Amino acid sequence: MGYLDSTLASSTEIHAIDGPVTGGGLSHNGKFGYGFASTPGKRSSMEDFYETRIDGVDGEIVGLFGVFDGHGGARAAEYVKKNLFSNLIRHPKFISDTKSAIAETYNHTDSEFLKDEDSQNRDAGSTASTAILVGDRLLVANVGDSRAVISRGGKAFAVSRDHKPDQTDERQRIEDAGGFVIWAGTWRVGGVLAVSRAFGDRLLKQYVVSDPEIQEEKVDSTLEFLILASDGLWDVVTNEEAVAMVKPIEDSEEAAKLLLQEACQRGSADNITCVVVRFLSDQAATSDIIPI
Repeated sequence: MGYLDSTLASSTEIHAIDGPVTGGGLSHNGKFGYGFASTPGKRSSMEDFYETRIDGVDGEIVGLFGVFDGHGGARAAEYVKKNLFSNLIRHPKFISDTKSAIAETYNHTDSEFLKDEDSQNRDAGSTASTAILVGDRLLVANVGDSRAVISRGGKAFAVSRDHKPDQTDERQRIEDAGGFVIWAGTWRVGGVLAVSRAFGDRLLKQYVVSDPEIQEEKVDSTLEFLILASDGLWDVVTNEEAVAMVKPIEDSEEAAKLLLQEACQRGSADNITCVVVRFLSDQAATSDIIPI
């Protein structure tokens, strides 16, 4: 959710859906499993997208996971889902300098989307919260207010920051670029957009950048799982609550479904998408390996 007109839609109208889209899998080397669950929730349209992908790059098995929450229509989120990871694994420095590759690919994909846009879709934008697994490294990159949370040693840690216009540094960056932030139901860039970084948003691009904040974590025996989710979850469930719910559930798809169901029960008014990646112990990794 991002644009002002989105927030003016009735949040009491519940639209019937057949149920959430869910799925999951296991990496080729059995080192991690993943699951996802996604639903429009109370909204009549679906602007959330997700990607769960396992690839081989230069002999490395790489996991790529993302949640993309669109605003002003679904076009930007759908474009990022289709292109961001493909662009990333083709980057010449993907293995040797992964952080630089991620940052450059975010901006390149944004530029290509804006070139590809037609006038009817010029206002579309999207968040992106992504997690890249390369060897024993987990790199989380984020623009917007989808969020990544890990469980390490049984405790919840946010590994991304929600990009909101009222944050001191974000407001300063926007104002330095000639923009403004005002209150319109919530703090908004130009009185319109409730996130301060995003893909797309052509009319606000001078202020709403696609530069990701990137955090790296070591994959070791204390790192249990990762949750990526759109704000449809985080609006009603805290980081600590989400980790506590996922912790006892070994099956990542079931864990993602539980998070989604809990968000619905708590009255989330937005689309809801959850991806859970569970890091498996050496013992688990060597048994029941399912190639995908």
